[in-house]
Amino acid sequence: MGEPAQVHLTLGTAGHIDHGKTALVEALTGKNTDRLPEERRRGLSIELGFAELGLDRGPRLSVVDVPGHERFVRTMVAGATGVDLFLMVVAADDGVMPQTREHWTVLRALGLERGVVALTKCDSADPERRRRAAAGARRLVLNAPLVEVSARNGQGLDALRDAIAWVAVEVAASGRALSQWPYTEAVLHVDRVFTLKGIGTVVTGTLWSGSLARGDRVEILPAGKTARIRSIQVHGRTREIAAAGRRVALNLGGVERSAIRRGDVVASAGSGLAPTYRLDVELRLEPGGKSPAGRRIQVHHGTRDAPARVVALNDERTLAQLRLEVPLLARAGERFVIRSIAPSETLGGGVVFDAHPRRHGPGQATDRLRLIREAEPETLLELALTESEKALAEDPRRWTSSSLLGPALRRFPPSRWQEAVHRLQAAGKVVASGGRLRSAAAGGAGQRDGPVRRRARAAAGPSSHALRMLGLLRRDGPQPRAPQALTDKLGIERRQALSLLEELVRTGHAVRVRPGVYYATEELERVRAEVLDLIRKWGSATIAEIRDELGTSRKYAQALLEHLDATHVTLRQGDRHVLRRPPAKRSPAGAGAATLAPGRQGSGGPAGLQSQ
Repeated sequence: MGEPAQVHLTLGTAGHIDHGKTALVEALTGKNTDRLPEERRRGLSIELGFAELGLDRGPRLSVVDVPGHERFVRTMVAGATGVDLFLMVVAADDGVMPQTREHWTVLRALGLERGVVALTKCDSADPERRRRAAAGARRLVLNAPLVEVSARNGQGLDALRDAIAWVAVEVAASGRALSQWPYTEAVLHVDRVFTLKGIGTVVTGTLWSGSLARGDRVEILPAGKTARIRSIQVHGRTREIAAAGRRVALNLGGVERSAIRRGDVVASAGSGLAPTYRLDVELRLEPGGKSPAGRRIQVHHGTRDAPARVVALNDERTLAQLRLEVPLLARAGERFVIRSIAPSETLGGGVVFDAHPRRHGPGQATDRLRLIREAEPETLLELALTESEKALAEDPRRWTSSSLLGPALRRFPPSRWQEAVHRLQAAGKVVASGGRLRSAAAGGAGQRDGPVRRRARAAAGPSSHALRMLGLLRRDGPQPRAPQALTDKLGIERRQALSLLEELVRTGHAVRVRPGVYYATEELERVRAEVLDLIRKWGSATIAEIRDELGTSRKYAQALLEHLDATHVTLRQGDRHVLRRPPAKRSPAGAGAATLAPGRQGSGGPAGLQSQ
């Protein structure tokens, strides 16, 4: 389950070449994100760079530092598609420049409305130039706080951290962060692939949804190959579990380096994610821009891009079908960017309404897309109820990964969907059967979970079978029985037992502490409090000490302490675990983190997975 109560966010830089993005990130985090020798020699970012930013308040942030040169806009877009808030960088001695504007166009196309503007190099610009640069930046990026800084002498860095923290808290509270997206399937868009001697194949990327644990089986898409996760690092620290919204490196077993490329996706086995050559979308173009209808354009989604032809579906040309020449791996509700091929410029972006539509033009399908765009939850649920049986009979995967409700989920808070489900149930239009919602909201009995099914089930509660399993977990206390023991006790198949356990996790009644170890939520909270009291009393604790105090086996003591480490409550120091202290206010965040060069050990795990 990872870190259930914590929202992880990604901050993306943006701005013109040589406006000081990388220097500013280093001043904030203590890490130079230019890892290639050529980048350091030329003082020019070519590839995406990554760091971690700790703040006095608010969530810890993964930072994506993008190149500013016009030749690398494609790379910038790949980095920006997994971002929750932006840091727009404008140099005080230069002001708003062409790539500043193009990067702002990309951010708007992705629906990124929250961020901070940093006016850099304020120590080297005279007051009048600073004033003009600040005014130009405010005109371009409306409703974002602007902070004047200098990476060289530290001017304004504390104020910038405070501004970023304030915006990050707002984004987390809005429920619109990438890691809060209702998909529970793990999806990681790969931005780097490499091998390390003695370790093997390593991929890195931002985990868009779900969680991944050491030992999990995963799919490599679009090729469909499978692999096993040997180990995980999050910003250089070895973890048992990685949660959505984090910058992750995976050491994969059973797959060669040549079988994975940048732009591929690592997904949890059975995720239902599948390549698609068509997307029904809503386009959001730049004001005054020419419609791309009928044109061949480039579609950017995740870390992948594909040429496509745009087929307009309404007179306003805002609804369209994108017919792709190479497949993308998209889900309903996700955003994308479109750029012209010649001349190369950003035209805008949009939202995926259906990731697996049939080939069609304007007509009845357009009315359905309008309904998805404009309808209230009750209307959408009723439409889903009408369509579900046919959709499931034709292609269960299509319903799972392309629910017509997907694009609407972010328009309304979870409470609105729950109210809609309850009202439809009361009207007899959505009926409970065997503790499971039998409707489009439930996604259909026996099918994999879709986002609406998960929301509806959370509103209706766990099934009766899952509640029986929950009763066993509660009675087990601090030493819950393994899935196989639950399988034997309930007389069901192991696959069904795992499915019921994950149902309890999705509805908040249980937590997966590590693969094969599930605690009832309230029992985990009780044991967690007991362990923390012991660590406060002693100053630190070992696995053996916690084992003896709780009267459990080493397996459970280790799982609990690793869970506390993974959720940033405790920190492992050798064989002891101590309470994690907040960073000092003026210390560069991330200083002292494990480096990722080959041969260096990180937190007791494989060396150098992220090698950034």
